Amino acid sequence: MSASALSTLTAALLMVTGAAAPQPVSVFARVETPAVYDDEAGGNADADDPAVWVDPRHPGRSLVIATLKEAGLDVHGLDGRRLQRIAAPAAPGEDAAPGRFNNVDVVYGFELDGEKTDLALVSDRGRDRVRAYAIDPAAVAAGRPPLKDVTAANAAPVFSASETEVDDQRTAYGLAAFSDDDNAYVVVSRREETRVRLLQLEDQNGRVGYKTEDTLDLPASFTLPNGTEWTPCADPGERPQVEGMVVDQEEHVLYAAQEDVGLWRVDLDDEEFERPELIDRVREYGTPWGYDAEEEECVLDTANDPGYGGEHLSADAEGTAIYHAADGKGYLLASSQGDDTFAVYERQGRNAYLGSFAVTDGAATDGVQHSDGSAVVNVPLGRSFPKGLLVTHDGEATPADGDREGTNFKFTGWESVATAFPKPLTIDTESFDPRDPD
Repeated sequence: MSASALSTLTAALLMVTGAAAPQPVSVFARVETPAVYDDEAGGNADADDPAVWVDPRHPGRSLVIATLKEAGLDVHGLDGRRLQRIAAPAAPGEDAAPGRFNNVDVVYGFELDGEKTDLALVSDRGRDRVRAYAIDPAAVAAGRPPLKDVTAANAAPVFSASETEVDDQRTAYGLAAFSDDDNAYVVVSRREETRVRLLQLEDQNGRVGYKTEDTLDLPASFTLPNGTEWTPCADPGERPQVEGMVVDQEEHVLYAAQEDVGLWRVDLDDEEFERPELIDRVREYGTPWGYDAEEEECVLDTANDPGYGGEHLSADAEGTAIYHAADGKGYLLASSQGDDTFAVYERQGRNAYLGSFAVTDGAATDGVQHSDGSAVVNVPLGRSFPKGLLVTHDGEATPADGDREGTNFKFTGWESVATAFPKPLTIDTESFDPRDPD
């Protein structure tokens, strides 16, 4: 669904119900990446999802790695400058789809060819693969391009049974990576489906492959309190997909944002999915809808909303991130794309909702709209971000370049988020090390 359609639907819902969204607090980004443009002149670059790699010796040289869909992958320094661009793979044949990079995450210390190697892992929506890129700290220090493709040549499609099925594009979509003892895993969702798959990474002669460990199918329809059956608003043939995901590495919990439904919590026990629990719903949950064939989009019937939706997320529910603090404390963040805010939940217990924030126009950057992916780290990253860093996708980078719609990423110091709340959030830079989550 387009960003403009999402905003219109959210506004309509508020007018009909009279329900006002909780007032978010405002925070301000400190750094932004160069805007990219999804047109021929811009190389069809469309920013989507970031990950943060923490440099083991010099945290101030840490990287932000970000997907650009058809244009591949960008690597940025903490000042926002682009250090490297990696192209998505070309189409393997005339009628085949090219690579298209959707989501990215980082694992540390994967043993590859006998050496501990940090990896950036990417969901290639175009070719239905997980791509792996080794991150070289020495190259970072020397100012050389730091990422190198180490994907196994025989890496199989994540979901598709054949290359022909790959070209139907019900392919790898969202992605979250994590480590457990000496093993590394990725959770991958499927585009236009409710399926989520757990893969274990494997060293295949110095290249990164993977094997399936478990598969979970989230619901595609829901029984409402009034006994009626409801399916989320979607184009014909599409089911309510998941994109934004994160794994709490200490608690072994997956959080998955099903875009038109809400936020799921799924425990991981011995690398298997346990029973999913829907911990929050989007405001549009349960609203009847119809399909406008002329406009080729579904339309919510907000006048007949039965009021079963949540209060904190406006569809789409998107990027999720975990801020770690001591003794199981900390926060789960989720992008409420429909109203340009981010919901904050407790990491522990029943994930109680604490409030929302918006990244708004400030002295250094413009604000954030229609955000997809996000990433947060608690550790100090040199002088630039001594209290930790939040990176958010911005689906509407300004100022615009004529009629070209730009996207980019915003970097916000965690203290800006924490101190904006009436009861400040925790700032804990010492209790969790993303390089040693156990």
